Amino acid sequence: MTSPFEVGGVSIGDGSPLFLIAGPCVLQTPEMALEIGSKALEVANRLGVPYIFKASFDKANRSSIHSLRGPGLETGLDWLGRIKRELGVPVTTDIHEVAQAAPAAEVVDIVQIPAFLCRQTDLLVAAAQSGAAVNVKKGQFLAPWDIRHAVGKVREAGCDRVVITERGASFGYNTLVSDMRAIPVMSEFAPVIFDGTHSVQQPGGLGDRTGGQREMIPTLARAAVAAGAHGVFLEVHTDPASSPSDGPNMLPMDDLEPLLASLVRIRAALEG
Repeated sequence: MTSPFEVGGVSIGDGSPLFLIAGPCVLQTPEMALEIGSKALEVANRLGVPYIFKASFDKANRSSIHSLRGPGLETGLDWLGRIKRELGVPVTTDIHEVAQAAPAAEVVDIVQIPAFLCRQTDLLVAAAQSGAAVNVKKGQFLAPWDIRHAVGKVREAGCDRVVITERGASFGYNTLVSDMRAIPVMSEFAPVIFDGTHSVQQPGGLGDRTGGQREMIPTLARAAVAAGAHGVFLEVHTDPASSPSDGPNMLPMDDLEPLLASLVRIRAALEG
């Protein structure tokens, strides 16, 4: 059992409603981010789903050194603050360095630890001590039961508002697989979010960039909610093909409402 806690007015944990984290992979322009966030919020409100906006100010983990990374810390946090004010929703973003934790926490409600950095003690401690809630994305290389050590680091550093995100496990070259047994296992340590878009990534699958199978997002997201996920993480875009990051595994905005509606029905069936 995971005791619920609140993040920006959103209750997270056992007994709380299914919630949505959604937004573009990386910040491109403030206007585009606001458009995507507004559309996602409208969908979430129609379905009665609590909503948290997500976008990255820097994508440090790119296949190629020539790939676009984002506007950077200062500009990105300025844009995220604007989105938070204008949409009236909590926001989250990922950090990659210890020095980014404190300034990020001045703006965002949840500091996200990237999957490849989930064992980095100094980064986990800095995030825990920032005052924000902490979302630890489970590394593709970790067994579900081993994420308890990362959660333990965050809690011992003084933060009890911690969640875990499942985003698939490495399965041969350029392939991830989602083991739904991970969700009840990790729920013993903290509330679990299922990342339906990164779970369909094909890392390095297009040579100098990541590929993906977006057609599999609904299948995996529905299975995850049926397995007991507390929330769902979806990267969405009005035109995924134009996204400089993760386009092949992003959900088109028009597909968000039917998918989220099906997830709400699955959660209702479980509760019934």
